Amino acid sequence: MYKKIGLIALLSALAITGQARAQSVSQVPSSGPKPPGAPITMQMPWGTFKLADRIADKIRKHEPINVVYSYQASGIPLYSQQQLMGFKNGCAEAKAIYPMNCAAIAPVQEDANQQVSQIQAKLATNEIDCLSVMPVTFDSATTLVNQMIAKGIPVFSVGVPTHGHEFTNFTQIPLKEGATAAQVVLDWMKTSGNNPKVFAISGGAPSQQWAQGRLKGFREAIEKALPDTKFLTTETNAINTSFDPGKTYDTYRTFLLGHPNVQFIVNVDIGAEYADRAIVDLNRTGKVFTIGWNVSKGQLDAIDKGIQIALLDQRWPDQGAFGPFACARFLSQGEVLANTQSLLPVLKPGVPAARAQFEKFLSNKQ
Repeated sequence: MYKKIGLIALLSALAITGQARAQSVSQVPSSGPKPPGAPITMQMPWGTFKLADRIADKIRKHEPINVVYSYQASGIPLYSQQQLMGFKNGCAEAKAIYPMNCAAIAPVQEDANQQVSQIQAKLATNEIDCLSVMPVTFDSATTLVNQMIAKGIPVFSVGVPTHGHEFTNFTQIPLKEGATAAQVVLDWMKTSGNNPKVFAISGGAPSQQWAQGRLKGFREAIEKALPDTKFLTTETNAINTSFDPGKTYDTYRTFLLGHPNVQFIVNVDIGAEYADRAIVDLNRTGKVFTIGWNVSKGQLDAIDKGIQIALLDQRWPDQGAFGPFACARFLSQGEVLANTQSLLPVLKPGVPAARAQFEKFLSNKQ
């Protein structure tokens, strides 16, 4: 239904299928439905949106708009670099739709109050004509988003919804992500002959709603298919690894030493490679397997070695790029872009292509 943007190679550079086919088309849609009256005045499920007069005046004069991307943190390994690079490339191409000035802001580490303060500082000086935001939690930016919408400033969220009146939340669906991961594991069990019965689930922020969805979706899908499976940890007491590499490694090593019966570990964000390292260091290779989210060299190496069975790419660069395109299409054409994201598994046959694309990303070459 929605055309896809074909020019942003970087945005899908990390997206490789299990059959080693590089996905070279971004999941960011290039067009969407146009509500009557948009972008000036339109009816939404929650009420009437009226574009701020100062922004409408810019559109009439075809003056550049100020697009701001507020993401969770600038200092998280892998995540921050991919989000920022996606935003920069999205801005570069969205300017062909409508002229814009782009700015990305974020605390160094996750800090919901600081994130809101950064946005408010730009609002106070009319530096935001359209906002893309990835809040720290589902509720941390809700009040601010609703205030901005009430003032006639378009808002789109990515990665994490705000429970507010944003036009679109461009992201994965956590429960579906967990079920997708479970199916990858079940398929691997059938083809590999491995039959793990004892699982542990974990994450850097397991109490967050997105993590809870992934953890619960995975556990429920596995238990439905394999009722005799044992989960040493569930979404209610998942292993909390943090996002610090050293702490994550130590947490997994300690868990493995204390639970010699565990056979499979799930990480729902960026820490699976440290479970992989702990497995090797404790001579548990071939006895404990893993699956994790997002692309990293360590995970690709572990998939090659047969420790990690797959990684699940949630397409951070696409999320970073969504805002500029959504703002350009809405303010110039009155279109509201839809959520077209889907999770992409990378299995062993896809590692060489995924590795090559990831190295291009790290070197900033396209």
